Amino acid sequence: MSNKELTFIFDMNGTIIDDMHFHTKAWHKLFNEDLGATISWDDVKLEMYGKNPEVLDRVFGQGYFSENEAAKWSMEKERRYQEEYLPHLALIKGLDTFFEKAQAAGVRMAIGSAAIPYNVDFVLDNLNIRKYFSTIITADDVKVSKPHPETFQLGAEALGVEPEDCIVFEDAPKGVEAAQNAGMKAVVLTTAHPKEDFEQYHNILAFIEDYEDPFIKDLI
Repeated sequence: MSNKELTFIFDMNGTIIDDMHFHTKAWHKLFNEDLGATISWDDVKLEMYGKNPEVLDRVFGQGYFSENEAAKWSMEKERRYQEEYLPHLALIKGLDTFFEKAQAAGVRMAIGSAAIPYNVDFVLDNLNIRKYFSTIITADDVKVSKPHPETFQLGAEALGVEPEDCIVFEDAPKGVEAAQNAGMKAVVLTTAHPKEDFEQYHNILAFIEDYEDPFIKDLI
């Protein structure tokens, strides 16, 4: 695969920024203190994938909240997350250099995230990294969330590339599964999950702690 063929699609949370602890904290507090659930920290981590209303449905049951109520609690969760995480907002180690190297080499890059635009804008604009991405796919752009492949399929279509030419950067098993379902290889950031959580997937090129890993340095 030459540099001209290389295309990178980045998940955002836990992949561009190491913020999953703050998402877990916001959900855990909302579930247990505001909404009366009794759910452990570890169970929250397992359930918080996909769109926010889907998370609420998994924890409380389909139809427990009206559409307006789900929207209200979803936004409240994100408001709390942003307020607490903003002082810590930073790229994962080595990613600034990796972005610059990829851009200089002509590698096309996209965002493929289950986050809502409110959170995507929060990250891209505060870190001034929007310039690296020609395509941004968010929760509002898809009908079905990860592990369905739609997020990554839309990214590849917008970039005009074939799935087999895409490398997806992910931190979550469901995200890697979405990449596999889309026919794409994946690089896994071990920011939120250990390697053991990914044993069922066969599309993983490497596990890395950050973007200073030797595998990353040789990728472009």
